[in-house]
Amino acid sequence: MANRLRIAVLGATGVAGQQFVAALAGHPWFELVRLAGSERSAGRRYLEALRDADGALRWFAGGEVPAEAADLLVEDAHTFAPAGLDLVFSAVEAEAARTLEPRLALHVPVISTASAFRYEPDVPILVPAVNLGPCGNEPGADHSALLAVQRRRRGWRGFIAPGPNCTTTGLVLALKPILDSFGLRRVIMTSLQACSGAGRSPGVIGLDILDNIIPFIPREEEKVETETRKILGRLGGDGDAVHLVPRALPVSCTCTRVPVLDGHTEAVFCATERPAPVEAVREAMQSFGADLIALGLPSAPPRLIEVHQDPYRPQPRLDRDAGGGMTTVVGRLRPETALGDHGVKFVLVSHNTKMGAARGALLVAESLVHRGLL
Repeated sequence: MANRLRIAVLGATGVAGQQFVAALAGHPWFELVRLAGSERSAGRRYLEALRDADGALRWFAGGEVPAEAADLLVEDAHTFAPAGLDLVFSAVEAEAARTLEPRLALHVPVISTASAFRYEPDVPILVPAVNLGPCGNEPGADHSALLAVQRRRRGWRGFIAPGPNCTTTGLVLALKPILDSFGLRRVIMTSLQACSGAGRSPGVIGLDILDNIIPFIPREEEKVETETRKILGRLGGDGDAVHLVPRALPVSCTCTRVPVLDGHTEAVFCATERPAPVEAVREAMQSFGADLIALGLPSAPPRLIEVHQDPYRPQPRLDRDAGGGMTTVVGRLRPETALGDHGVKFVLVSHNTKMGAARGALLVAESLVHRGLL
């Protein structure tokens, strides 16, 4: 790309915002030119805004703070104006996003990690190869047409395109090739989610999670169930009447928190509409997303799904960084008959702060650029 797009990150000093700053370092298509954060951080250089009162650098994205971001002045998110920008990545909390993101989308596209607009009928939750870009032969599987509908209905020059909950990401990536090849009748999933998915709660979370498993994450199960049906749904209607029809798929989840730093593990049980031999499912997963990979997008991994035959894989510590944290790793692929006549069960690991957050959002943006939608 001859001229890189001019990018801002909203919520840049938070954990999710830092992941965006790290992911954008040296990006061949996107140039990070502006940062916005809280009133406390506003007016300070990014490197200094990351320091606490004792001078400790509160940088949690690994490595060093990228040089191209260190000296950028942090602006106040509440008065931030998007003049001169091509795209904003938003990493603010849902309550703040509800106010800030529409104000920005009036002028410029916003790709967000917040849940504030995920469940609006004219807002797609985009996952490349699942419901964006090359995504199977089912009519209406590509939800990107909703972006134009959203613009027209809301009178915006931009749009809001949120990513899914980080737990949903690995699940829908693994389910999509099964859905396309064998159909799905019902899905049951139990997650073992990493601590980093909860952000950084001062002083408490370490004492809660060490030597422990937390069996409940507020609102998580409802989010994953609703988002999975929406992402795997299809568009119906034409023109301004285009609308999204969630898939009528029973999805039941139990979401837990475990003492793992990064990488969500999920045990998934699927009833399929047609016979699903294990080897055929393995091949469908391994080849999934080949059309997307062939586009050569900067953030795309060599393979979207990697299937292990080692019965002791996947493991978060061994597999979360597969494909730079962008590959969902599947193992323990076996027949499942307790839910019906046909089905499979498996375990997956997906990196919650990479494919499930900032780097996944970059892949969405790259896919939209490739399709001329950014």
